[in-house]
Amino acid sequence: MESLRIIDTWPVTTAAAAVVRADGTVLGTHGPADHRFPLASVTKPLAAYAALVAYEEGAVELDEPAGPEGSTVRHLLAHTSGLAFDEHRVTAPPGNRRLYSNAGFEVLGDHIAKASGIPFAEYLRQAVLEPLEMASTTLDGSPARDGVSTVADLVRFAAEVQAPRLLDPRTVLEAQTVVHPGLKGVLPGYGHQSPNDWGLGFEIRDSKSPHWTGNASSPATFGHFGQSGTFLWIDPVAGAACVALTDRAFGPWAAEAWTPFTDAVLAELS
Repeated sequence: MESLRIIDTWPVTTAAAAVVRADGTVLGTHGPADHRFPLASVTKPLAAYAALVAYEEGAVELDEPAGPEGSTVRHLLAHTSGLAFDEHRVTAPPGNRRLYSNAGFEVLGDHIAKASGIPFAEYLRQAVLEPLEMASTTLDGSPARDGVSTVADLVRFAAEVQAPRLLDPRTVLEAQTVVHPGLKGVLPGYGHQSPNDWGLGFEIRDSKSPHWTGNASSPATFGHFGQSGTFLWIDPVAGAACVALTDRAFGPWAAEAWTPFTDAVLAELS
């Protein structure tokens, strides 16, 4: 895909990108697909997928208590537990506000480790990475932000989410459906959003503006971006997913570059 060559114009040292269909057909790649990049918060969809495997295996229930009093696994996945951004401190009642929380995903990882008897990084490896042959992906630290991966590996994950084999498709549909509709909140890097819609570990585009996806992205688009200059979006209307990884921290450059890039990808897809 010619549109992927746009990453050559980005003010970064190293970048790689790819587009993949639900059937696993890679429509294009550009840049070093096997280069390992820190994912930052693009770690969260991987962690969420492992949590959903734990749910389907019966290790946890989505509505069982986890985290602050009154919070559940579902609240932690949907950033509505009330935990602060980067502190294990309660700042709101569960289900009351959309408070994007790294701490919530760390509590989630601890909860699953305790329920399964397996350290969360190992659970992720066994439940998601190994079955999808994501051999270059590791989690060494927080389930919120310490994943490292490659475009080649994330293409496999993006194909899985579009056409699930590890999970019941109904579970993945629930993960991309708004949890606690109507909640306001801050989308990091893009300010207050009303509503600030999320599913289970995936951010949902809906009508958010400004946003890190494209102006042409469908409201059904879901995914995640990371402060390490990384993103993964899946657009069900376009029938494809796009991964882009870089080695420069998110900032104004990314807010300016990512939207026209995604619009170019979508235009080529159509």
